[in-house]
Amino acid sequence: MATRLARKLPSSLSAFSSSPITKLTSGISPPSMSHGGPGLRCASSSSSSSTTTTGSNSSSSKREKKITDRLSAVIDAVNDRKLPPELRGQRNNVRSETDIINIVEQRIWHSMEEGQFENLAGKGKPLNLNTNPHADPAEDTLYRILSKNGCAPEWVELNKEIRNKVSEWRVALKKAWISKCNGNDEEKWIERCESLKKQLRDINDKVFRYNLIVPFGRQMFGLKWEKEVARLEE
Repeated sequence: MATRLARKLPSSLSAFSSSPITKLTSGISPPSMSHGGPGLRCASSSSSSSTTTTGSNSSSSKREKKITDRLSAVIDAVNDRKLPPELRGQRNNVRSETDIINIVEQRIWHSMEEGQFENLAGKGKPLNLNTNPHADPAEDTLYRILSKNGCAPEWVELNKEIRNKVSEWRVALKKAWISKCNGNDEEKWIERCESLKKQLRDINDKVFRYNLIVPFGRQMFGLKWEKEVARLEE
């Protein structure tokens, strides 16, 4: 009897192993029952790391904002000190430099009314123009050396040359215009116009060079043929 059962057991076991339930459950390991298993540990570590990252980002942003606010306060204080006392604390109300100029003009008028310009040192005496306190010391020294030797900066000499050329050119243009109005040959007027236009281009080239080397604020305009002729027609 026992021998028969033993012979039948392997076949029953092989049938059980090939059953669908066995195939489905094969490869599935039982979950760990220990406290704080792998799944719980992974979730807890990810949540703690995200919390740490968020906290560090917020603290760094707060620190940067604090530094930016301090720098802005320092810049505002410096800019405020540049204003006249009448406008300090009202920097947002200053729309342009005109507001500051108005304050300066008011101070000058108040000083004049109070007579603060009446007893100035050197009143009634010629000004000493040998030195320029507002110029760069090196440039001021160079200009004084040039002045003592009867020379002038290049832009000063070029300015004189341009003004002389313009004066001579306008005289020549006026003569040609009068000759044309008196009924002289039209061809001579055309020839003179071509010559005068060439001279005008040469003058404008000198003006262009002058504007490149002259100190800021001393630039001049070139000549325009149409504008010069319109002046004669008037």
